[in-house]
Amino acid sequence: MALLIVGLVLFLGVHSVRVFGDGWRDRMVARTGEGAYKGLYSVISLVGLVLIVWGYGEARLTPTVVWSPPVGMRHLASLLTLIAFVLLAAAYVPGNRLRARLGHPMTLAVKVWALAHLLANGTVADILLFGGFLVWAVLVFRAARRRPGTVPAGKGSLGADAATVVVGFVLWAAFAFWLHGWLFGVRPMG
Repeated sequence: MALLIVGLVLFLGVHSVRVFGDGWRDRMVARTGEGAYKGLYSVISLVGLVLIVWGYGEARLTPTVVWSPPVGMRHLASLLTLIAFVLLAAAYVPGNRLRARLGHPMTLAVKVWALAHLLANGTVADILLFGGFLVWAVLVFRAARRRPGTVPAGKGSLGADAATVVVGFVLWAAFAFWLHGWLFGVRPMG
């Protein structure tokens, strides 16, 4: 469990600097150079991610169950993750109105993804992993919305909206029916 916690602190910590320590970040970039800063950021992120995966994997071997969610929560989680994938697509498909309206669809995707997994899982490791990401995403979204100029202006188009939904749905289907089982050993749709 310690590896999971250290990984979360490293990964979420480095991903919080831009929002909560922008002045410090600017001083570090000025002192070390942008390339060195980005390199260190990447290394810390990767180490954090590896520790999260390793720690969560170890914790799953001897789970401490806090609650057993009802079967219906799995269905709700599937729907919520579909929404999360559409929000994730909205962060990358140019010209869509979701991004223009929401401003930070990737952070919203993390919030919805984490909530979905909290509803469908009930071990201590799940609470730490998905709860940690949920709290992080709520705080980052709130802080980012308060910064001036962070919500992109623009109208978007119906075609881009449709493309966003299609891309999100295809990614969700690929993940739900194949990749999730292959990567994590849990097949949410099978």
